[in-house]
Amino acid sequence: MAVFKKMSPGRFITIGFMTVILLGALILYLPISQNEGAEVAFIDALFTSTSAVCVTGLIAIDTADHFNVFGQTVLGMLIQIGGLGVTSVGVGIIILAGKKVSFKDRILVKEAYNLDSMKGIVKLVKSILYVTLFFETIGTILSFIVFSKDYPPLKALGISLFHSVAAFNNSGFDILGGLRNLIPYQNNVLLNLTTCGLIIFGGLGFFVIKEIIHKRNFKKFTLHSKVVITMTAALLIIGTLTMKLTEDITWLGAFFFSTSARTAGFSTYPVGDFTNAGLFALIILMFIGASPASTGGGIKTTTFFALIRSTISVATNKHCTAFKRKMPNEIIYRAFILTFLSVVLVCIDSFIISILEPQYTFIQILFEVVSAFGTVGLSTGITPDLSVISKLIIIFTMFIGRLGPLTIATIWIFKPLSSVTYSEESITIG
Repeated sequence: MAVFKKMSPGRFITIGFMTVILLGALILYLPISQNEGAEVAFIDALFTSTSAVCVTGLIAIDTADHFNVFGQTVLGMLIQIGGLGVTSVGVGIIILAGKKVSFKDRILVKEAYNLDSMKGIVKLVKSILYVTLFFETIGTILSFIVFSKDYPPLKALGISLFHSVAAFNNSGFDILGGLRNLIPYQNNVLLNLTTCGLIIFGGLGFFVIKEIIHKRNFKKFTLHSKVVITMTAALLIIGTLTMKLTEDITWLGAFFFSTSARTAGFSTYPVGDFTNAGLFALIILMFIGASPASTGGGIKTTTFFALIRSTISVATNKHCTAFKRKMPNEIIYRAFILTFLSVVLVCIDSFIISILEPQYTFIQILFEVVSAFGTVGLSTGITPDLSVISKLIIIFTMFIGRLGPLTIATIWIFKPLSSVTYSEESITIG
């Protein structure tokens, strides 16, 4: 216990996620979680658990074909815990039990959501739980209208609930079977728009949703919310146009992929049939990802926005500003560092897997790695056939993708500057 008390919040959260992943893998590996006659190797159980907790959606084995109702329920719980965050779920349980939230727990929530202070932590967790319950309930009702036409009422309800939880938490898992994902419903407007709505709101971040509910006026929003909403809208529009330009799909399909690629991972068309141009466009969207304090991954929309604005400011020799506000230099540094480290991670993993899996093209491997890093879940179809070592690399990438920016920010990067200084000397750039 003394070791945990001395442990930094970042390390504590990391260990918390690892514990949930391992526990989930063990439960999914047990026969009680599997369909009769199904064979699930431990590496696949671990892969599935990691993908669920990291709200990714990449699968080494089909969920419905291998896991029974109990296993699917466990998987749904893992997705919910991963989306909300281990600390938020823990604090939520404490609140529901009527107990007092400790100072240590408040610090963990603060670090998990990268907050500036611990003011209103309990209210924040409550609002997160309420918002999640609201959207997932609405999503379940709307999804049930669609699935009830093809399945018995009880099974349709189970599929609808699972789908709603997966969509709002930006995890591309499905329990329809046959590795089909949502392809059978590619022309169903209600299910497509319901799924997109859940993904978008889940990817906005709880702080932005709270401002939308309470302030209801874009001019009154904080700079953070303005940036998130603007970038989300821009990426949705650009992504839709790009997908329609590069692929022979409907406008509904193009909008769906533009939405899903930014960390959800649902697909209504076979991604393996896409052109290299379409796959590359999806890679960019997956790498950018969702927004901070959301259920999504990637480098985040705010990071990408900071990169664009800082580049423009340097090119025009002006201060880095947005919406009549000056952006702190620390934010710019953080954006470049996180992006650089993310690019390095993706490059190293893609290089190693390219050596291990020479039968696949580089674009297929890069797509898989970025999908894992961005906690997306889209795949060209190579995941089930990867070797054990390649699967372990993808597992590691999913884990870093879910916790990387957080652990980097709280454990390594932003330590106090050393008091030692050196004489300054310039180098030539460009």
